[in-house]
Amino acid sequence: MYFPEYRLRRLRKDDNFRRLIRETNLLVDDLIYPMFVVPGKNVKKEIKAMPGIFQMSVDTALEEVREVESLGIPAVILFGIPEKKDEAATEAYAENGIVQTAIRAVKQANLSTLVVTDVCLCEYMSHGHCGVVQNGQILNDVTLELLANAANSHVEAGADMVAPSDMMDGRVAAIRSGLDHIGYNDTPIMSYAAKYASCFYDPFREAAESTPEFGDRRSYQMDPPNALEALREASLDIEEGADIIMVKPALSYLDVIYRVKEEFRYPTAAYNVSGEYSTIKAAAANGWINEERAVIEILTSIKRAGADMILTYHAKDAAQWLK
Repeated sequence: MYFPEYRLRRLRKDDNFRRLIRETNLLVDDLIYPMFVVPGKNVKKEIKAMPGIFQMSVDTALEEVREVESLGIPAVILFGIPEKKDEAATEAYAENGIVQTAIRAVKQANLSTLVVTDVCLCEYMSHGHCGVVQNGQILNDVTLELLANAANSHVEAGADMVAPSDMMDGRVAAIRSGLDHIGYNDTPIMSYAAKYASCFYDPFREAAESTPEFGDRRSYQMDPPNALEALREASLDIEEGADIIMVKPALSYLDVIYRVKEEFRYPTAAYNVSGEYSTIKAAAANGWINEERAVIEILTSIKRAGADMILTYHAKDAAQWLK
């Protein structure tokens, strides 16, 4: 009978041994919590497709940021749902727009949490697309000026970092140039460098009220079968001035996260998106999986793939479990 000399199970036999040799450690420091802000007061409306996630007015959102800070989560990312929409996305760059108002509230409260803002136009456009539409076409270059205006307005309101998610070509350069021009050369850009046209965004459409009125977003978001294209996208964004590059979604694109990190060795984010969150919530509600173990395993896998930071709706729960 054969008896192995080297037994890998020796270092698995109890939790202390497992902790000593653990290769990937998930930390609260790795998390960014997405939030949806809306006009009004005392608003906290649960998003049906995303249990535990809410549309919140600025006053309610401020309390949420205080909770996030108490949990040790270093950053939030804000998405705004405006009172009115039009074909020029004017509320996206309005001085008193919903995101701008929320930023100022957090900063006036002297909270240390980093405020990151999603820079896109889809929530603010009457048609729900991420750019200016003319004759049924999404115009790339015309859109860049509006994105730069939105980023400028966020930073002037006090945002610590902006995150363009529109996938227009050249938008990082346009935003970098715009910020530098008004004296904010120290404000970093976290670029949604490889954002795929994914079905896993569907619950977000309800949360952000941004479902396109016609067509879809496949003419500007990436085709899911492509991986090398993600490297080209990331390379261009780095050349244009991105400080952090992001892959979105995370779970179906762990290979892309790995490739991007290995190729560029750049600070890399991954977005654990709404559909990934909702799938876990639904399975846990039916008793099919252990939610805590599933969430920690998923987030750890995203970090193991190469992500330095993870945008996730699980952030508050994960922070408590990790403690």
